[in-house]
Amino acid sequence: MSAATEAFLAMLAAERGAAANTLAAYARDLRQAEEAIGDLAAADRNAVGSLAGEWARLAPASVARKASALRQFFGFAIDEGWRRDDPSGALPQPRLRRPLPKVMGHDEIAALFARAEMEAAGEDPKAVRLLALIELLYGSGLRASELVGLPLHAVPRDAPFLTVTGKGGASRLVPVGSRALDAVGRWLTLRPQVPFSRYLFPGKPGEHLTRVRLFQLLKALAARAGLDPAAISPHVLRHAFATHLLEGGADLRVLQTLLGHADIATTQIYTHVEPARLVALVNSRHPLASRPASD
Repeated sequence: MSAATEAFLAMLAAERGAAANTLAAYARDLRQAEEAIGDLAAADRNAVGSLAGEWARLAPASVARKASALRQFFGFAIDEGWRRDDPSGALPQPRLRRPLPKVMGHDEIAALFARAEMEAAGEDPKAVRLLALIELLYGSGLRASELVGLPLHAVPRDAPFLTVTGKGGASRLVPVGSRALDAVGRWLTLRPQVPFSRYLFPGKPGEHLTRVRLFQLLKALAARAGLDPAAISPHVLRHAFATHLLEGGADLRVLQTLLGHADIATTQIYTHVEPARLVALVNSRHPLASRPASD
């Protein structure tokens, strides 16, 4: 990797507080581009345009991600005085249709939790841990990485809130319902006293439970609950949290804060609630709904 791309990645980490996963993705995309066209700080517009052919077989979302990484790099290179021109106009600009999120229905949520609660009734530590994990996923809408990385000190003491560190190192307060508080409390009484572990859900010595292991645990629980494991993941539970809150009348701006979205446009994807529910909402809540129509 060239010195220029290494400097760009260092800037993302230091100035923007980019997460490790984000940095790894940028590094991979920039490295692959350099392997195709050479030093990005010196590549001309034609060379940059040739990347469209390199990416021809990729999904539009992958092309958009790679192009975004390069655009940001070229902007950085101009700011640093390494380039006078911006060749990013030669990059492909695929049209993306954001897919609607997968959402679990209320019956599926009930089946999943019924199974988890039954298994946790015997105070088996692993079963209680799993119940606490899914209560926080669905009850507070945490991302998988936020959940597994929760430190012990994030557990609420005097107020029903978690302090969560999200994308880019941004912190937010997330309300925790009574069910989740109860499950977490039960887990704390059974949690192994792992030496030097600062995490609520410890894994290997000095580390926390991994995202991969969380996925595995949730899918195995889904199978035991008679649900399709392929249709369920930590992110699907987060989507269910958001969608069900919105269906219940939550404000979109409040939902944006709870989910930790920097842009309201990201939150607006959850307005895909079924049209019949929207019609019923307008008919029941609109100021003119109770007034009889004029003859």
